[in-house]
Amino acid sequence: MKKILVSFVLLLAGFGFPQLLRAQTPTMPDDKQAAQPRKRGGIFTLYALDPLARNVCFSDGKEGMAFVNNQWENRCSDLSYSLASNGSLVTGIELNRVGAIVDLGTADDLRTRYDFDDAERGGVGFASLRREGDKIMVLQDNSTPAKLTWQPLREASQLAEVKSSANAPIHLGHIYLVRIADTRDKNFQQFVKLMVIAYRPEEAVTLRWELL
Repeated sequence: MKKILVSFVLLLAGFGFPQLLRAQTPTMPDDKQAAQPRKRGGIFTLYALDPLARNVCFSDGKEGMAFVNNQWENRCSDLSYSLASNGSLVTGIELNRVGAIVDLGTADDLRTRYDFDDAERGGVGFASLRREGDKIMVLQDNSTPAKLTWQPLREASQLAEVKSSANAPIHLGHIYLVRIADTRDKNFQQFVKLMVIAYRPEEAVTLRWELL
């Protein structure tokens, strides 16, 4: 019976039916935990068929799952690659966690909507996304490098509505915003910006990510 249950859970995770995961605290001495710097961003590849790297943890930029004592357990899963809907990014998948994810389109879409200077497929828009108090801001005017100005990102209003297993279809070159909250810890908030920089459907998606 136990083998059947484990196989069923693996099947659900691999083919796009996100389940609530109970987070596990990594076991390491307290002094080593204190010495670990919080990672702010980087590049990570999510693999649809890898039981560990199917999810990513934004606290350290590593695999969300782990093998512990020959068992498959959740370590810290903030974002998952699901095969549902022809490939989706899913957040709010841990127990008590809820999330929202907003697709901002491509770098060129951002440039057109917010009217700042940027090269075709440039990185100015992605780089400029930042938190300012309770708002998400995007570049407004960069004609004078010494006097940059920002404006509120209108799409950020969609982050207000959070839910379990919030998802968005994967599109190559698109930029996303993610918000993760906790239903028990009202002080917990996590905001992340993502860019899909490589995508092989039904196999892997590579993200550039950065905490806001």
